[in-house]
Amino acid sequence: MNKLMGDISARARVVEPLLPQSPPRERRRLRAYLALVLGDAAILHAGFVLAGLTYVGVWLEWRALMQAQLLLPIYFTIALYNGTYSMRVLTDWRFGVGKAFVALAISAALLNFVAFYTKSNATFSRGTFTLGLIFSMALIVMSRRLAAKLIERLWDGRVQNRLVLMDGGPEFALEDGLNLSTRELAIAPDTRDPHMLDRLGQLLRNQDHVVVTCPPERRQDWAHVLKSAGVFGEIISEPAQAIGVLGVRQYEQQQRTTFVVSIGPLGLRARAVKRAFDVVLALGGLVVFSPVLLIAALAIKLQDGGPVLFVQQRLGRGNRFFQMYKLRTMSVAGADDAGHRSTGRGDDRVTRIGAFLRSTSIDELPQLWNVLRGDMSIVGPRPHALGSRANDKLFWEVDEHYWRRHSLRPGLTGLAQVRGHRGATEREVDLTQRLQSDLEYLSGWSLLRDIQIVWRTWRVLRHDRAY
Repeated sequence: MNKLMGDISARARVVEPLLPQSPPRERRRLRAYLALVLGDAAILHAGFVLAGLTYVGVWLEWRALMQAQLLLPIYFTIALYNGTYSMRVLTDWRFGVGKAFVALAISAALLNFVAFYTKSNATFSRGTFTLGLIFSMALIVMSRRLAAKLIERLWDGRVQNRLVLMDGGPEFALEDGLNLSTRELAIAPDTRDPHMLDRLGQLLRNQDHVVVTCPPERRQDWAHVLKSAGVFGEIISEPAQAIGVLGVRQYEQQQRTTFVVSIGPLGLRARAVKRAFDVVLALGGLVVFSPVLLIAALAIKLQDGGPVLFVQQRLGRGNRFFQMYKLRTMSVAGADDAGHRSTGRGDDRVTRIGAFLRSTSIDELPQLWNVLRGDMSIVGPRPHALGSRANDKLFWEVDEHYWRRHSLRPGLTGLAQVRGHRGATEREVDLTQRLQSDLEYLSGWSLLRDIQIVWRTWRVLRHDRAY
């Protein structure tokens, strides 16, 4: 087994061409959405200020401002759910205007309905309210048109990164996408080679839409790669149930049909919410637990004078490697960088201080820094060492669905951990139980569930399998 891992590492070092990198557009889109939201807030206020000035002749007329401030939260509630801030809005300004008009009309109707039943509409000026809506709609049209022009100029009208990987299948190309040959890049969907999967993960990083054209015998492997990369992935193929088709798309100009095999576990809004949750908890955790970290670091240093931190390469989102931090709990000589040997009960490599840190999970606290860096999340599938085994088999050899757990950032805690699936994986069932929990978490994510898992984690910090 060690020889196999050595061959894999050597092969990855020999064939390492410079992979093309796509610019990250997700942050740009988030900034664009934020600009639209703030712009709409300013537009509604400006529209009603102009209405008060036009109808009453008073600058900053108080009733007009009150109407704008009452309308604004209702408008945002409707707009966030009807697609007013969807991706299509960034390129199709007419679509964006239509969605905003619908949200504004429904908001105005709801506000008038509430005002009527609370008998507070007597304080409303029908003139300023009507003019405020008209001015606001006109300003929305101008803002959406301007946004589309700016995106056309700054981003060439593209808000998505689209990639076609040509791997020996039917000819296919996307006019607004990057078309690459897997042979020229020396890449392949080898699910037995984590180094190759890391290189594929680097290539697929920042991609929103990936299409693979390959022969039938390679579709299954490409399906696993795309599912674990967390991207919207398609494979040009005839009907094949084995790859888990999610939908079908037609490209009339190309006269080709593709099967959608992956869509990524979370949408843009969900990823933004999850990331905000991670940053808030990680920052708070580092502040709260900083005295504990300092005391633990001092104890480790006084014990044998060795390094305080243990840094190990782990598999993360999209099967990409990252450096994970832990407090060192083993002797310097007993450190196992590749994780070939799982820690067992009474392990002679674990120091006396280390045994306490592991039993209380304090050794995991430095991973809060990994969360802030964006390598990890507070909640998600736990990251595994490259050489981890179950019943003397590498994890990906036990279950072919193993790679799918990497479609989200790995977590400091997870559904599997709060269910008690911790410790050494001596049997294959130890891994499959964790994998089932991880895939269940991916298929049903919600912020409430993350909060529940964090809360339940406190109850299992000390566990009979934490050694």
